[in-house]
Amino acid sequence: MIKNILVSLAILVAVTACQNGAKSTANDNKKVTLTAAGATFPMPYYNLVFKKYTKSQGTLLTYGGIGSGGGIRSLKDKVVDFGASDAFLTDDKIAEFSAPVVHIPTCLGAVVVAYNLPGVDQIKLTNGLLEGIFMGDITKWNDAKIKELNQEVNLPDLDITVVFRSDGSGTTFIFSDFMSKISQKWADAVGLGKSLNWPVGIGAKGNPGVAGTINQTTGAIGYIGSEYALAQKISTALLQNAAGNYIEPTIESISAAAKGEIPADTRVMLTNSDAADAYPISGFTWILLYKDQAYDGRSYAQAEATVTFLDWLISAEAQAEAPKVNYAPLPTKAVTAAKEILKNVTYEGKAILK
Repeated sequence: MIKNILVSLAILVAVTACQNGAKSTANDNKKVTLTAAGATFPMPYYNLVFKKYTKSQGTLLTYGGIGSGGGIRSLKDKVVDFGASDAFLTDDKIAEFSAPVVHIPTCLGAVVVAYNLPGVDQIKLTNGLLEGIFMGDITKWNDAKIKELNQEVNLPDLDITVVFRSDGSGTTFIFSDFMSKISQKWADAVGLGKSLNWPVGIGAKGNPGVAGTINQTTGAIGYIGSEYALAQKISTALLQNAAGNYIEPTIESISAAAKGEIPADTRVMLTNSDAADAYPISGFTWILLYKDQAYDGRSYAQAEATVTFLDWLISAEAQAEAPKVNYAPLPTKAVTAAKEILKNVTYEGKAILK
């Protein structure tokens, strides 16, 4: 009888230990903290969905808006779980990392041309006018070329102050990609990049910095993520797209820019889309992470939490949050491509996503 009691106690202890172990594992997963840094362009969306995920899953997420260049450096230095960039990495840039890196698109956004002209609610700008203003050839708001296109607007005799990003920026990459496509003069003199040698203007850090400078400077014009213009009630120009139509940035016009083909690795620029209803300065923003998550003593729990979160981020639930802060959700073909990329993210060579 005593023997039977001892056996029963042993079984009970074993079962309890297993149950406690399972609870401990679940709790450990809940306690995982994910750290990310990078682009300020999608930061309003990330702030929203990161908070939602933490509340529902218990995984703490922190995000530092330090610009795409900073996010790429932080991932390269392995001080974050993932980086964020509005500019995809070229093959040459990926080769600079210690291991392969993959791209997960998270939403679409617009880079708007915002301006500060009291009493002028809306103006139209052609590609030629954008070239003239941002190259420093058009210096007054009442220039004859601007007035000719905006005859119904009372344009002031006021100096134009160009405001640009002073930090390494994916927003700059998107804007300069567009400018390089529509202006050979820009392509030759300034070119494409996250950091540029600007021919004219003053610099400010981050989308918030550029938005704030424009808002405080009468006569200013610059490029920022659309959400920042809306948040600070800054006027934005109607821009001429490839079809010749003047388009404002809306969820529909941003989405229209993604009507074309999307490669399997999702590395594609959507600027100057030939879709008749597309806003011309639209683009994806990406999360960047190492394809194999077993590095620098990184635990499986950390790797699993990263991939599980990113899988949720491209889900219908998370994508439905994007329009709430004026971003466009991913098209189905981009979600399909991103899901396939995540399926190939590994830990010590074994797939994490089941």
